[in-house]
Amino acid sequence: MTYKYPEQSHVTITELMRPSNSNFSGKIHGGYILNLMDQIAFACASKYSGHYAVTASVDKVDFLKPIEVGELVTMKAAVNYVGRTSMVVGVRVEAENIKTGEVKHCNSSFFTMVARDGEGNSVSVPGLILNNEHTVRRFVRSAHRQKQGKERRAQFKKDSFKLDEHLESLNDYNIKLEL
Repeated sequence: MTYKYPEQSHVTITELMRPSNSNFSGKIHGGYILNLMDQIAFACASKYSGHYAVTASVDKVDFLKPIEVGELVTMKAAVNYVGRTSMVVGVRVEAENIKTGEVKHCNSSFFTMVARDGEGNSVSVPGLILNNEHTVRRFVRSAHRQKQGKERRAQFKKDSFKLDEHLESLNDYNIKLEL
């Protein structure tokens, strides 16, 4: 088996935000930013694995600060976790006001990417070399997130969901229950 350092996956892109990518309030569309994030996650995973990579899932996406027309958006991506055929790519989005030089963190998210061969079959990816506390923390955080996702999906499967176990907790929500 081959192994690679996370640094061997790093990809950075910078793009000027134009009016054509804005919404009616002059802010950049979240969907446009998600598209760019997916592109950099693809580039990062493909670079690391040496294969075409497809998006399997996107973890929670929080838009922390709006991005304005005329700002430079920089996205940084790195492989944080690897499975047998999958990789978790962390993507960080920052916007810079080109007049003031002020940089703001706008978004971070995690993309699970799967390496594929020319026929579309999943293929093994190199192992990850963890060589400092930072890379270990990122790997463990992603491993924990992967495990939580599997547990959450199993807990709420249609055939094993137990309504009675959840009815009382619904009192805390702005709902009207009519069963």
